[in-house]
Amino acid sequence: MKSSIGELVQKLTSWLSEMVLAAGGKGVVLGMSGGVDSSVAAVLCKRAFAETTLGVIMPCHSSDIDREHAELVAAKFHIPVKVVVLDEVFDVLIKALQDGVHDAATKRRAENNIKPRLRMVTLYYFANRLGYLVVGASNRSELSVGYFTKHGDGGSDLMPLGNLVKSQVRDLARYLDIPAEIIDKPPSAGLWEGQTDEGELGLSYSELDRYLITGEAERKVKGEIDFMMNKSTHKCCLPPVPPL
Repeated sequence: MKSSIGELVQKLTSWLSEMVLAAGGKGVVLGMSGGVDSSVAAVLCKRAFAETTLGVIMPCHSSDIDREHAELVAAKFHIPVKVVVLDEVFDVLIKALQDGVHDAATKRRAENNIKPRLRMVTLYYFANRLGYLVVGASNRSELSVGYFTKHGDGGSDLMPLGNLVKSQVRDLARYLDIPAEIIDKPPSAGLWEGQTDEGELGLSYSELDRYLITGEAERKVKGEIDFMMNKSTHKCCLPPVPPL
C-alpha cells in the first residue's frame, strides 16, 4: 500500500512540475488554510518546486486554530509563507454592499462566498508578481457535487487533488506525515464558527466517496448526490456561448 501511495506522490509531483514548466511558470503559489487538502497540496508543491513554492495564509474572520495548523505545516515542511489578513478588506466590502434585502439565509451565503473570492484575488496577485501558477486544493469529492465557491477556491490554474476522493487525500496526508490533528479534525471551509463540510453537504464524505468510487449508495443518498451534481454542472465549465 505504501509503495502505491509513494508512486502516486511521485506522479502528482512530476505532474505539477511538468504542467507549471509547460505554461512558462517559475513556481507555484497556494492558499494554506490549515485543512488536510491544502496541507497535502502544499507538501506536493514543495516537493515539485523546492525553492519556488509560496504558501499564503489568509485569515478572514477565521478560527485561530486554522492559522496555527497552517503555520505548523509550513514550519514542518519548510514552506515559505506570507500572511495576508483579510478581515478589514472583507468588512469594508460588506459595508459597501449593503442592499436593504432582509433574507438572512441568502445574506450569509452571499457574504461567506466573498471570503474565498478575496483569497483567490490575493493568490493571483502573488502569482502575477512572481510568475507563478496558482494551485488549488479541491478534491474529487468536492468538485463532483460543486462544493466550492465559483471564482473562489474553484479559481486556480492546477488542481493536483482533483481526481482523488477525500479518503484518498487523507491516505496521502498520512503517508506525507501531515500532523495527525490536521488529518483528524472535522473538515471545514472555515466560513463561520462551527461550520463543517459534512454539515453543509448534508451527508458524510464516506457516503459521497463510496458513491463516486463504486456507484453504490442508499437511495436517498444517491438522490441527494445526483441532485447536487446536476445543480452544480455550470461551476465546472467555462461560461456557455451561443452557437452562431
